[in-house]
Order: sequence, then structure tokens, then C-alpha cells
Amino acid sequence: MKESSRASSILHHASSIVHRPSSIVHRASSIIHRALCIVHCALILCIVHHASCIKIQAQRLHRLPNVTVTAKRPMKDIGVQKTTFDSLALKENIALSMADVLTFNSSVFVKNYGRATLSTVAFRGTSPSHTQVTWNGMRINNPMLGMTDFSTIPSYFIDQASLMHGTSSVNETGGGLGGLVRLGTLPDVADGFNAQYVQGIGSFKTFDEFARFTYGNDHWQLSTRAVYSASPNDYKYVNHDKKINIYDDDHNIIGQYHPTERNRSGSFKDLHILQEIYYNTLKGDRFGINAWYINSNRELPMLTTDYGDERGFENRQREQTFRGLLSWDHTRSTWRTGLKGGYIHSWVAYDYRREVSEGNWAAMTRSRSKVNTIYGQAEGEYTPNKKWYFTANISAHQHFVRSEDKNIILQEGDKAIVGYDKGRIELSGSASAKWQPVDRLGLSLVLREDMFGNEWAPVIPAFFIDGVVSRTGNVVLKASISRNYRFPSLNDLYFLPGGNPDLKNEHGFTYDVGVSFSTGKAGVFSIGGSATWFDSHIEDWIIWLPTPKGFFSPRNVKKVHAYGIEAKADLGIQLPQGWFFDLNGSYSWTPSINEGDKLSPADQSVGKQLPYVPGHSASLTGRLSWRTWSLLYKWCYYSERFTMSSNDYTLTGHLPTYFMNNVSIENLLSFRPADISLKLAVNNLFNEDYLSVLARPMPGINFEFFIGITPKFCKKEKSSDGINY
Repeated sequence: MKESSRASSILHHASSIVHRPSSIVHRASSIIHRALCIVHCALILCIVHHASCIKIQAQRLHRLPNVTVTAKRPMKDIGVQKTTFDSLALKENIALSMADVLTFNSSVFVKNYGRATLSTVAFRGTSPSHTQVTWNGMRINNPMLGMTDFSTIPSYFIDQASLMHGTSSVNETGGGLGGLVRLGTLPDVADGFNAQYVQGIGSFKTFDEFARFTYGNDHWQLSTRAVYSASPNDYKYVNHDKKINIYDDDHNIIGQYHPTERNRSGSFKDLHILQEIYYNTLKGDRFGINAWYINSNRELPMLTTDYGDERGFENRQREQTFRGLLSWDHTRSTWRTGLKGGYIHSWVAYDYRREVSEGNWAAMTRSRSKVNTIYGQAEGEYTPNKKWYFTANISAHQHFVRSEDKNIILQEGDKAIVGYDKGRIELSGSASAKWQPVDRLGLSLVLREDMFGNEWAPVIPAFFIDGVVSRTGNVVLKASISRNYRFPSLNDLYFLPGGNPDLKNEHGFTYDVGVSFSTGKAGVFSIGGSATWFDSHIEDWIIWLPTPKGFFSPRNVKKVHAYGIEAKADLGIQLPQGWFFDLNGSYSWTPSINEGDKLSPADQSVGKQLPYVPGHSASLTGRLSWRTWSLLYKWCYYSERFTMSSNDYTLTGHLPTYFMNNVSIENLLSFRPADISLKLAVNNLFNEDYLSVLARPMPGINFEFFIGITPKFCKKEKSSDGINY
């Protein structure tokens, strides 16, 4: 239940390195916005210019015979329970964040505080702080909160995304009691200079812009991406937390109704820039630079229970984050080694002000947080023969965090305490051996050691096994077991008021067993799927509880038993006359039960489902394509969620089940100077009234239109008649 109170702490305490006047930030955002508009115009002019390339080499259509591709199962994935997202899901449209992608393409629970607000991800009945997130190998969980806001990760900035469920996350990092979200970018770009521009216009005066420029040759790959999104975000919704009385002429109440209101104080402006440079020596070495800058300015919407006037207060969060990464990969026929070094700087400001009298504003909260993280990693792989595969990895994250509320200064002797100012080193190392004695059987052992501050966790072992039961249908059985630990976040330990430096580490065992299959007929159909049973026992679960002093404080009070089933399936059918249909679905049943001791005789939480954990969740996507046309349907479902640990069915004690339906239609047009894509998306197709978090309004049916332009830059080509065009 108290995760929502921790979420409030999230909104009041976040991060950055240099505080700049807001006017400069707004001016910079305005300049970059204008730059994107200039890019738009430049691309249009480029199209006009290249329209002069009238003659193009005649296109010839060649029908190729069917090709059967076979491959050996990768040894690094022995026994791993993984969900991989394809590029169509990641690049569906520029308005999507990774939170949207995960909602409709997996069965993990995405907890959403509203449009363009905090969105967190939880696996297998655990909490968002039990989900680890990496970007190109560097962990990007906020060290203060232990979690990641997926609403600030544009899907167009991600080329590779996968989920490592439960035990499988130990292959990559520790602390993922629920699992790991692995995000990455690719160095592969087309030869020569290429460009793309996409403009999106949506309901609520929403504008999204995306531009990408790439250059590639045998040695160099360069890519620049930029996304800018802005909206007043003032959508209408029916407020079920309020009732308006209807009176007759004698002032007697003769009826009531729920008013229709607008989302108040919810505007946002988000800017993302990603620069990547790769150099390949063509002798087994590749060097890379990745730099990602975020500038976000968001208002925090009013609650559905708030009767105040939005013009009388300001509730705003600003963020500036930079993530930089240097990498070197050295590859030989039987071994590979790599080095990475990175730096993360984040500054987050939260301001809450009220107008106490006309023109007189009082600052109630002025939260400032700065996070600086230095990252380093070394890794190696060795394959002496076809039966053995060895890996070793060591990484370090050094965090420096300062969190303060400039309106609160407490005195302790002669020393002023303003929030907290702490540093912590986090080390993680692993070694693994994978063995395939025969083609049908694979075994894997992983040993991991973690250290936070000056405290070492016991060795984390993980064992995996898989075997091919039948080559017909490629039926594979998988099983794994691991022990895992999670150290408390810095807010858990030092947040003022309420931090608890005496917290113990969360720890537990996770088991899972599953089966997968895939079959089909080339050029006709393909079908595949998997089902997994998992069982986790987590002790010393950290939960924030109220204290007699009027604030919340974390304690190790719970023993949690999380278990259930995960299933997914996919189907692809090649239909006559160029039609193609594919369907992907996933489902999770995730009981997550508090099996701890009662804190008092009145404690009714023991034996109950954890707050904000749905017992059932599911997603479905279906795509029908014909030539250059594509129709996409997306559906997701979450069962009821309780907001209180007692699981009471009160007005505010639970959130009802909801279904979400989205649909989009797209057409690709090819002209001599450029390729044009046109897309219309309809979100919340059936205008559902739903809530993801208590008292946080969500939008009804809304529309988005996107136009994408990809110029075809002229290249001299020689036709069959020998003439250069």
C-alpha cells in the first residue's frame, strides 16, 4: 500500500548536477524546437531538390526460391526465460515510451500515474524497485529510489529490448528479484548519408517530432536522433470521485451525477537527444561513444479529489539528465573481451507553490536532487570448443547523491541537515560456465558476488538447464534456480524524514520451470509459444509504513511468497495475394502473498495480495498487412488491484479491472525523391473509464496522426544501356 507514498517521495526528491535558471532551460528547449522545425523544412527542400533526379534505374522484380535457415541454440541463453521485442513494436510511432511498449507487448505490470507522468514496471508480483534496468550494459536505476521511470525513455531511442524474467536476470546483474529490462542501441546504419523526419499531431494539442541523421561506411557509423514532445495535456475525463447534486425548485436533492472535468495542471515538454559514434577497425576491434541528453519540464496533474483552482498553485517537476558511455570490443574466433566506461548526471527539481494572496506566491516545497554516477565494466567470453562457453564480468557504479528540500532545514547541534548527501560504491562480479555435452542438452552455472558500500552479499548462485524434448516442433524444457539479494536504496536508508539505516537486505530463492515450442512451414505459417511456472520466496521485504510521528518509514516486516504462471504465444500466416497476418499474446497469473507476522492484533494484511499487484494481466497485438498497408490492433488487461494491504473492497480500497484497446492504420508511399509514411492511431478505442493509480485521471478516446519522410539521396547508377543517371 505504501508504494504510493514512496511514489510521492519520488515526486518530491529526484536528481541533476548543475542547477540553471529556468529561463535558460526554456530558451534552450525553444531553440532546439526551432532547430527541429528547420530540419523539417530542410528535408522538404531536400525532397524538392532530389525531385530533379527524374530518371532512376528500372526496378526489376525477382522471385527467390524458398530458403530454410537453421541455427544452433545460442549457448549464452541456456535455460534463460526471456522475452524479446521486435523492431515493429519499438518503432511503432514516435509518441510511444518504453512504458507503452511494455504495456501492450508483455504481461509485466506497468504502473502508470497518468499521461507523461511516472511509469514503473514490476515482474512476477514484485515491486518496481525489484526490477533492474540496463542501457547498453550500464545500469540506469535511480540510486535514490531503486527504480526507473519508463515514461522518460522514448521507444525510438531503443533498437534492442528484452526482458530477463526472474532467475535469468542473474546472468546480467544482481538485485533483480523480479527481473531485468535490457535496453540497447545498435551500431548498424545504412551506407552513405541518410535522414528521417516524423511529425506527429494528436489530441489535446499534442505535438511530437522526431529526426534522425545517419552516416555509414566500412569503418564509421554515426547516428544523431532527437525527439521533442509537448502538450497542454488537458484531456477530459469523468470524475468518479466527485458527485454533483441535482436540486428541484424547492432545493431538494433529486439526483446526482459524476462531473466531466479536464486534466488540470498536466502540461509537459520533453526533449531527448542521442548521439552515437562507432568506429570499426575491420580487424576485430570496435570503439563506440553513446551520449543521451534529457530535458524534461512537466507539471504534475491535480488529483481527482482536489477541489482547488489550478490557477492558484504550481506543481512542477523539471529534469536534466545526461548519460554517456565509451566502449571497446575486441573479438577473435574463440574469445571476446570488452571494456566500458560511463557517466550519469541527473538533476531533478520539484516545486510546489501556492498563491496566498493576489500576486503573492509562497513556496511550500523546493526539492532539489543531484545524482552523479561513474561506471566501469570489464567482460570476457571464451569458447574453447562447441561444448563449452565461459564468461566473466566485473562492473562498478560509484554514486554521489545529494537530496534536499530548500524549505526544510533541521538543526543537529551546530550542523545543518538538509536532506542527505551520500556516496556509495556498488560492485558486481560474475563468472559462468555453460556446457552442452550433447546437442539436445545444455547446463549453465553462474556465480555472482555483489557489494554495496562496505557490505558484501553472500555468493549468489544460479543454475540453469534446458533440453530439446522433440525436434519436431522444437519442444524445449527449461528450468532454473537461484538465490538473489537486493540492497536498500539510498532513500530507504537516508530519506529525511523517515529513512532507516538499520534495514536488512531483501533476499530469497526463485525457481522456475517451463516449456517452449516453435514450428511452421516456410512461406505459409509459423507458430510458437511458451509457458513457465515460477515460485519466489522473498524475506525481509522492505515496506514503508506510517509512524506515530506522522511520516512514513521503511521496515523489514514482510515475508512474501510470489508465484504463478507466465505464458506467451505468437502466430504468423502468409495469406494469398500478398496478405500477411501475425498475432502475439501474453498472460500472467501472479499471486503475491504477504506471509509475514502480524504487526498488531488489528493487522489484516497477512495472507493477502500485495497492494497494486494485479492477480492477472494479459496483452495481445494483431497485425494485418497487405502490400504497403498495415492495420494494427493492441489490447491489454489488468485485473483489479488493491490499494490497501488489507484488500478491503472500499471506495478507495481497490481499483477495478480495465481493458484497453488501441488501433492504428498505416500506409507507405514510395516516390522518386522520398518515401512517405502516413499513420492514424486511435488510443482507448472504446473510451474506457479506467485508473492505473488511485485518484490519477486517465484520458478517454484520443487520436494521433503521423507523417514520416525518408529522403532518397541521389546516387549515380549505371543502367543496362550504359548511361549514368
